[in-house]
Amino acid sequence: MSVALEAALRRQRLLTLAALALLVLLAWAWLLFGAGMAMAPHAALEPFPHRAGAAMPMDMPMDGDMAAPSAWSFAGLLLAVSMWWVMMVAMMLPAAAPVILLYAKASPRGANGAPAPTGHFLAGYLAVWALFAVLAAALQLAFQQLGAMTADTMSSTARWFSAAVLIAAGLYQLSPLKEACLAHCRNPAQFLSRHYRPGRAGALRMGVGHGAFCVGCCWLLMALLFVGGVMNLAWIALLTLLVAAEKLLPGGRIVAIVAGFAFLAWGAMSALA
Repeated sequence: MSVALEAALRRQRLLTLAALALLVLLAWAWLLFGAGMAMAPHAALEPFPHRAGAAMPMDMPMDGDMAAPSAWSFAGLLLAVSMWWVMMVAMMLPAAAPVILLYAKASPRGANGAPAPTGHFLAGYLAVWALFAVLAAALQLAFQQLGAMTADTMSSTARWFSAAVLIAAGLYQLSPLKEACLAHCRNPAQFLSRHYRPGRAGALRMGVGHGAFCVGCCWLLMALLFVGGVMNLAWIALLTLLVAAEKLLPGGRIVAIVAGFAFLAWGAMSALA
């Protein structure tokens, strides 16, 4: 490899890393400013989160233009989708950075030394989480309609709902499907070697594939935001650290198992509280 080509690859990796870091910082900044919602984000880890929401009446008006969810609103759904997508960028990109950087480093360069289409890989990855954001936002609004979540704190109002989500998350942490998806996320080199496709379309397809494995690994962890509060920064930060620990630490699978048993115990205590 020539010195010029090696220098170009090094610059590309640095630019990719800087772009990912900037994207994550912008996402966290947007969350800190409320993600466009008519409410200020908060940070609290409640032992039994349903207590915090249960005391708030469902018909209490919110600040600004938002109101209690008496009817579906397309504009409200779009706002919720954007909020969820920004959260997924903030929470998932740090753990996904190794595979994106490895793709940028290991992919063959195109004609005339063109860099690998890393942006297409990233676009495919984020597109999967955008689809997840649509589903999560729709579920959030549905749970608000059912009275299981508040519109103000966007958190659980019911003991049974909190317990069900926590226990479901705990069981999934211990499941073979979680283990299989986590194995793909923990081995970026293996994923790239098995699923490599050339060109921009191939990069987009690979990004979608890796995003699908990440969703399969973490979707019920993200559902825990229904319990603690969708805009609860403490829960967002805790889940971000848990996802990163599962995927990046040598004992990541053990972390996932320990977290699973913790969620089961937490769910049982929430049901009995």
